[in-house]
Amino acid sequence: MMTLRPLEGIRRQMGKKSKYKKFLGLCIVTVIVLLIVLAYMGTRPHYIIIKSFNNSQKFAEASFSITSIKDSKHFMVSAFIDHRLDKTIRVISIINRNSLQPLYCVYCSIDHDCKIVNTDVQIHRDNFGFPFHVSDVICDGIHLQNATHVLISTDKDSPNLKMEYLPIKNRVIRATFKYNFTVCISNLFGNYNNVLQFAQTIEMYKLLGIQRVVIYNTSCGPDLEKLLKHYEREGILEIVSWPIDQFLKPSSGWNFDKHTGDLHYYGQLTTLNECIYRHMYQSKYVLLNDIDEIIMPYKHVNLPSLMEDLQSAHPSVGVFLIENRIFPKTQFEDSEKYKRPEWNNVPGINIMEHIYREPDRKNVFNPTKMIVDPRKVEQISVHSSLKYFGYTYHVPFDVCMIVHVRVPLQRHLTREQLIVDKRVWDFAQKLVPNVDQALELSGVLRPHT
Repeated sequence: MMTLRPLEGIRRQMGKKSKYKKFLGLCIVTVIVLLIVLAYMGTRPHYIIIKSFNNSQKFAEASFSITSIKDSKHFMVSAFIDHRLDKTIRVISIINRNSLQPLYCVYCSIDHDCKIVNTDVQIHRDNFGFPFHVSDVICDGIHLQNATHVLISTDKDSPNLKMEYLPIKNRVIRATFKYNFTVCISNLFGNYNNVLQFAQTIEMYKLLGIQRVVIYNTSCGPDLEKLLKHYEREGILEIVSWPIDQFLKPSSGWNFDKHTGDLHYYGQLTTLNECIYRHMYQSKYVLLNDIDEIIMPYKHVNLPSLMEDLQSAHPSVGVFLIENRIFPKTQFEDSEKYKRPEWNNVPGINIMEHIYREPDRKNVFNPTKMIVDPRKVEQISVHSSLKYFGYTYHVPFDVCMIVHVRVPLQRHLTREQLIVDKRVWDFAQKLVPNVDQALELSGVLRPHT
């Protein structure tokens, strides 16, 4: 019996150690679980019920396309449900990168119950050095498709409910679209009055299969204003007022060091992104280009046949990059075949007189514009997409290119070194009378006998 006592003591000690290890392990597991729960809770949106409104009370909706965010240097533009990101709310905004501060979403449902949530402010990366830049203010939380109005606030506790709310768009996914092709033209500014080229561009796009053109207007000349109103009455043109110069000092260029100002090209990147979301469920494809550019198919009769072939060959592509080609406005074709006296008093460039194209420059980047499936784009820049779903495809320039009549880039080239390109003339039989009609109906061109 005496020989067994030490062994029993050892067993007792080992039993105590085993219980201690089990207890210690249980404590560690408990701590880890608590940390995981706390971390998870930390990622959840911070909800605060603000107030239940009387159903008869209406929201004060923003009356302009740009709305100041109170007590900040920022602006909100428009709001959308993003069904691709679990139905969260995305607010297209202009954020001052040098004055960042916490921002909060105040969103309200149809019964006027409102909540505050944190935000994720995503400033697009291509700011070109300007202090103000297009940004996405993402409202934390999911399944917010029942929300009808939202505002961005700097106050998480007692926001001023008398502020102007943005109506939330794209609340319903649509499988069929009102338009097959929509052109988004970023902005008009500087009293732009290039009437003839604008009319030729719109009429060319109509022949190519476009059903809708969207333009953001800061300022334009008196003659172009007449033409814009004509196309608006006709139904092809949607004009979005863009009074950015009433809020900021916009730049007329892309380089901050050279052009200065508060934001790039009168907010060009803001309007392009806004246009993508505005027509996400209205248009099958969206074209993004400038007012003096035409995305022109060269191996297809129109844009529908072009995109049918491209999409069939590349079903996973959502962004099609189209190369730019310069047609110098300083070079005129000699026959004067389309130098029409009826257009002499119409301000602007006659693109049909400029059939000489600059050759491709090797080892030099050719800027591109885009044809996109808007449902596959999250963030867009001028020449490429920054965030997208799927793939991009660089369309060969002999299949489709941008006809861009403007000042030459290769000024040293002689006429003989340029390439003759009469693609626009292929549409002359319908294009010329259609342009005449548009100019007459708008009051820019007097009827001729």
